[in-house]
Amino acid sequence: MTILDSSIAHLDGTPATLGELTAGRPALLVNVASRCGLTPQYTGLEQLQEKYAERGFTVVGLPCNQFMGQEPGTAEEIAEFCSATYGVTFPMTEKIEVNGDGRHEIYRTLTEATDEKGDTGDVQWNFEKYLVSADGAVVARFSPKVEPDDERIVGAIEAQLG
Repeated sequence: MTILDSSIAHLDGTPATLGELTAGRPALLVNVASRCGLTPQYTGLEQLQEKYAERGFTVVGLPCNQFMGQEPGTAEEIAEFCSATYGVTFPMTEKIEVNGDGRHEIYRTLTEATDEKGDTGDVQWNFEKYLVSADGAVVARFSPKVEPDDERIVGAIEAQLG
C-alpha cells in the first residue's frame, strides 16, 4: 500500500483515492487556503498545471483550515473562490487536517519527508508543497514561501517527467 491508496474525497464530496486524483502521474500536493497572505500562489500553481498537464503532471490542492482559520469556507465557497479568482483547473480535495491528532493519513506520510534543511515533521503553514512521483514516493518537500515557479520546484517536476 502506498500514499496513492489513501482515501480522500474530491472537494464536492465524491469519494476517491489520491491515486485517482493524480491519475498515476507525478503530482505537487499543496495544502491551500483562501484567506492567507500566500493565497496568490494559486496563480503559480495553476500555471504549473497548465504547463505540465499534457506531459503527465498534476497539482492537487488540499484545503486546510488549521492555520489561523484561513480556509473557513464550505466546499462550494472554496470551489467558487478558486475558480472565479484564480481559474483553478487542478483537482481539489475535501478540507482536511494536516497536523495534530486529526491529521489525514496522506499527511502522516508526507510529514515524514525531509525538507531542504533535512527537517521532517509538522506542516509549517499554508502552501507547503510536496512532490510525489507517479508511484507514490515523496521526492521533495518545499516550504510555504517557496513560490510555485521557483527553479527548485520546476527542476524537480522536470526530473519526474524525464
